[in-house]
Amino acid sequence: MKLSQFRFDLPLNLIAQNPTKRREDSRMMVIHRKTGEIENRNFRDIIDYFDDKDVMVVNNTKVFPARMYGRKEKTGAKIEVFLLRELNKPNRLWDVIVDPARKIRVGNKLYFGENDELVAEVIDNTTSRGRTIRFLWDGTEEEFRTMLDFMGETPLPKYIKRKPDEEDKERYQTVYAKHEGAVAAPTAGLHYSKELIKRLEIKGLRFAEVTLHTGLGTFRPIEVEDLSKHKMDAEYYGIDETACAIVNKAKADGRRICSVGTTTMRAMESSFTAQKLLKPSEGWTNMFIHPPYNFSIADALVTNFHLPKTSLLIMTCAFAGYDVVMEAYKKAIKDKYRFFSYGDAMLIV
Repeated sequence: MKLSQFRFDLPLNLIAQNPTKRREDSRMMVIHRKTGEIENRNFRDIIDYFDDKDVMVVNNTKVFPARMYGRKEKTGAKIEVFLLRELNKPNRLWDVIVDPARKIRVGNKLYFGENDELVAEVIDNTTSRGRTIRFLWDGTEEEFRTMLDFMGETPLPKYIKRKPDEEDKERYQTVYAKHEGAVAAPTAGLHYSKELIKRLEIKGLRFAEVTLHTGLGTFRPIEVEDLSKHKMDAEYYGIDETACAIVNKAKADGRRICSVGTTTMRAMESSFTAQKLLKPSEGWTNMFIHPPYNFSIADALVTNFHLPKTSLLIMTCAFAGYDVVMEAYKKAIKDKYRFFSYGDAMLIV
């Protein structure tokens, strides 16, 4: 398929700028893959679509405050530094994106905080905007992390046109987030409150956890028309024996497996056996799922409404069928569903 087939016009007023009052208050469009039927529901109604011993697989990655603002030495020019991932803990080396990039060269020092509490040195260029930096810090690892938390802010996507506030620290994070390492929230999971999870468990559903640290690669614009030529950035994932036992038992018993989010789906599709069972593993995945594709583990998907021409929309089409999804998006725009990270949900069954 071609990239241009995944284009649509989205009115800017449908991009959600704030979360709903309660997590499960968001709307939910339900798509039935076999019939093409579309329903309008609320997210709390998800309980009606699953039964005892069905499994929901979630991504327990935790977003860290990745966006920092500092100054360049000598000129004092303001710069934004977006932390992507830690490359080397003892040496405090980080992969980052800087903006504006043209002013930031190897050897430059960057200062953070009113009293320059944190200093970093640029030691390498990785891409046009990418740099490797070393934080110059003499204290303990714990003190360094505290300082990063203090200096960094919640990395809300750029299409949310406001500064992050205290509420975002909680709401741009799933209630089951455990392992720090993501620079963007696995947004399908944002609709689950602790109360809703409890209600689903009382009905007999089981939850399995995998980890995929969402990097910017998930959101990077695709620049090739021929999808088979697109290369995803690699992201770290981990799947343990406990998750595999829960998922594989449900599969053996003919129960439903629901992937909560496209990141969860990518983790699972990166690690399965010839018998299409989930297998424990960890590593880096650069899997790009596009139609046509046969999914091995999940038979249901919770996801948000995505940007045009993104890997997330393309994977959703691979799962539910191109025509069905694009028709659903037309309806979502007409019915004024809220789009993107803080927006409404789609359940594909």
